[in-house]
Amino acid sequence: MAINTNQLQQIIGEILKPVVKKVDEQAYYAEGYIIALSEAGFFNSAGKEQATILQDGVAVVRETAKVCMTTAFCIWCHLAALTYLRTSKNEHLQATILPKLEQGELLGATGLSNPMKHYSGLEELFLTAQQTAEGYIINGVLPAVSNLGNRHYFGAIAALGERDVMVLVSTDTPGLELKEKVGFIGVNGSATYTCKFNQVFIPTNQVIAEDARAFCDEIRPSFIYYQIPLGLGVIAAAGEGIEKVKAKQNGCNGYLQVQARELFAQYDRLNAELEQAARHLNLEEVVNIRLQTVQTTLAAVQANMMHNGAAGYVAGSVASRKLREAYFFANLTPTVRHLEKLKAEFKEIPGILH
Repeated sequence: MAINTNQLQQIIGEILKPVVKKVDEQAYYAEGYIIALSEAGFFNSAGKEQATILQDGVAVVRETAKVCMTTAFCIWCHLAALTYLRTSKNEHLQATILPKLEQGELLGATGLSNPMKHYSGLEELFLTAQQTAEGYIINGVLPAVSNLGNRHYFGAIAALGERDVMVLVSTDTPGLELKEKVGFIGVNGSATYTCKFNQVFIPTNQVIAEDARAFCDEIRPSFIYYQIPLGLGVIAAAGEGIEKVKAKQNGCNGYLQVQARELFAQYDRLNAELEQAARHLNLEEVVNIRLQTVQTTLAAVQANMMHNGAAGYVAGSVASRKLREAYFFANLTPTVRHLEKLKAEFKEIPGILH
């Protein structure tokens, strides 16, 4: 059953739109919006096929990103955490934490930026683990984890000799120190923190996967898939921004090379490809759609700035906010350079199944 788009738009209009400038300019975290979506059932998975779960998540992220990509990014973080628990073989987490995450009693975050880079040969793991009879003791620092606060959980992966372990971490765990990170040119309202682990104990019943590398291979397509609508929302917003100023200076904008109709055509094409991809989730296909969406998003926000002219250059303008959001999307793990590396690796191993 598809999500209720009218209800989604109502929640966006009543809860998110009034705080968008506050999110962008005052690092306001729109936690109440995510909770409202959860309470309305937008993240429920019971009785749904995998393709429907993916498509519903995409719709929520995309429609949110049309208004505020920072908050849409927070929703992506939450969807990543949901994916971890839905995929895990840990029945305790699925029975106790997953329902609370879906219903908004708890919120989730990803914590896998460093491990995703590590498994592509870009970084070393920042966390280390020591196994005990009751669980694991973890040390190290994650430079940036977003969508954190009270009653939040996030995934983390730590090196353990010849293997790595993935665990679910509560933000109120003893020994975990959080330091807020702001000062970005965008996404300050993403509730991003540096997470320092000092002898943090994680019990066995909070282990997501004993073999983290294999688990990341399993969830990576969904991880990237849910990011794509971040760009789609910005593309649509840029097209709408261009339409609003098409009569400017006696219609002179009509001479610009990129017009709204072209952006909407690209939006429709990418959206259709993404919906189709949900039925046979494939890493190579998802990476290609993600790369195309990044390039289209960057072109869309630049065109929107050209159409808006000096008005777009004013601090606080929607056009300038979309420009900054697009550059964050391009640098979200996996970044463009990371995606291009993955794409090259696919070509080196023709016929590989992903």
